Amino acid sequence: MKTISSVVEHYIKTKPFLLSALSQGIINLTSLSRNMMPELEQELGKDVKQGAVVMALKRLSEELDFRVNHKILKVLKNIGEITVRSSLIDYTFAVSETILDKQAALISEINKETGIFYTSSRGVNETNIVVSQSVGHLVDKHFSTEKLIQKQENLASITVKLPKENVSIPGIYYFIFQRLAWEGIIINEVISTSNEFTILVSEEEVDVAFKVIKDLKSL
Repeated sequence: MKTISSVVEHYIKTKPFLLSALSQGIINLTSLSRNMMPELEQELGKDVKQGAVVMALKRLSEELDFRVNHKILKVLKNIGEITVRSSLIDYTFAVSETILDKQAALISEINKETGIFYTSSRGVNETNIVVSQSVGHLVDKHFSTEKLIQKQENLASITVKLPKENVSIPGIYYFIFQRLAWEGIIINEVISTSNEFTILVSEEEVDVAFKVIKDLKSL
């Protein structure tokens, strides 16, 4: 059986921007309830009192403050080391039958160098390779016959070590990326493992992005 509380919660959860604003207590509940009422009444098939919607929103905001913010902030306060690397190049190639062999040859040659940044990921149709600018010529050499989709230079990476419990708490990445978006940071790539993630941003924006992530520990 549908109740006002359950329909209100479903409405909010399908709109992430409202979910975030509600959990932070920065939205006018009366105005929000007024905008929600036509859809809620249609969903419930009956008239709904605005006061009941406001009360449901108030209860939900209190629950969200604990369920979302409390758990997420606990993880963020325990963020580990934050590593920044500059002078990176991001390549995107089309997947092909030969591209794995080219990657193997590249890695073999890069292993002879020291202090080199290298990471790669593969999707269904594209392969992504990020390397230090100093070995960009090696990528150009080994992948000269591959289809280059995109090449971005003058990038920097920020690698963040997360506590192990991050994998069991929803919303960690949303919380972090939301704050980067608020600062107008453009994220070129995201690379992640179980307990750490790396973002690529332009070198012009890396200082601001680093500060945003560092400040999460003191929220």
